Amino acid sequence: MGEFKGDTPRNRLHHDVPEKMKALQYSEAEKFAVVNIDVPKIGDDDVLVKISACGVCGTDLHYHKGEFLAKWPLIPGHEAAGTIAAIGKNVKNVGIGDRVAADPLQPCLICFHCTRRKPLLCDNLTAFGGNVPGGFAEYCRYPARLVHPIGDLPDLEAVLVEPAACATHGIERMQIEVGSRVLLFGCGPTGMLLAQLIRMNGAAHLTIASKGGPKLDLAKELGIADSYITISDDQPHMEMQALKSANPYGFDIVVEATGAPTVLEQAIDFVRKGGKLVVYGVYDESIKIAWSPFRIWEHEITILASFCSMGHIPEVIEYVKAGKLKLGGIANKTYRIEEWAECLEAVRKQEVVKAAIVFD
Repeated sequence: MGEFKGDTPRNRLHHDVPEKMKALQYSEAEKFAVVNIDVPKIGDDDVLVKISACGVCGTDLHYHKGEFLAKWPLIPGHEAAGTIAAIGKNVKNVGIGDRVAADPLQPCLICFHCTRRKPLLCDNLTAFGGNVPGGFAEYCRYPARLVHPIGDLPDLEAVLVEPAACATHGIERMQIEVGSRVLLFGCGPTGMLLAQLIRMNGAAHLTIASKGGPKLDLAKELGIADSYITISDDQPHMEMQALKSANPYGFDIVVEATGAPTVLEQAIDFVRKGGKLVVYGVYDESIKIAWSPFRIWEHEITILASFCSMGHIPEVIEYVKAGKLKLGGIANKTYRIEEWAECLEAVRKQEVVKAAIVFD
């Protein structure tokens, strides 16, 4: 068993941590395999996390194709939860045996944007599961400041902490005024978290408009909105027109969280004068849409986006501790890394609400 930098009796690896570990690794776009590699080394300010579960995100489909920050070889997985297996000598915030969730983004702190207090826009972002090894492995190294204790939060709820942090940043970006009426297109896993936070942070009324299926069914079961509109595949224009007729003044805030360009293009028609349109879904870089600049100008519509999250996990944990953020039931299907091809297909076809990779 190898020792880590900064090894002391208190910090030493547990006896059951092996030299090698299994990991899902990409050698290039769309080419992956389960490999047996060295357990990561850690530095004085790092921790080693034994991964218990890691959520599968739509972003992982982009990494699969070599998009975003993908850097080969790549171990994906950015929604990780697990147990601290080792700590560096300077680590004080967690101890061996603590269960934690990980923030996957580490800014450089010295680039143009970081020095102007915009670390989320860092030019040299380290993204665990994107350009450095992530949570689709038995162990992962993280800087200690990126992990947060989660107590006895179940694994399949803990994998929702990072997506909820992204939703929390979205709430910051929206700056919802008290008494607002909000329309949310889409109720995928992050949309369900976003919906709950919208209602807790100023919205008087929230409408979810989404395709029918297990995701919308779960949203209704969780009671996360005030009204629900099912958008059919065969006559979506009918439901969209009915929604518009029922809300002649539109909505103070319209959030597009489906990632469908056609929905984003139509979403602006539901924004009331002086309202906001939030681009929350993830789109292929090549996508272009058409909006009327006159409408945006005449109605003084604000268009904004929410990229992801950085440093918002403590706020999420506060909501969870208070029993106000419902995480149970959203991650409804688990896979082993050996089943990654099957998992990818299920996520791509939207056959699951949310998938997670799990380990023993």
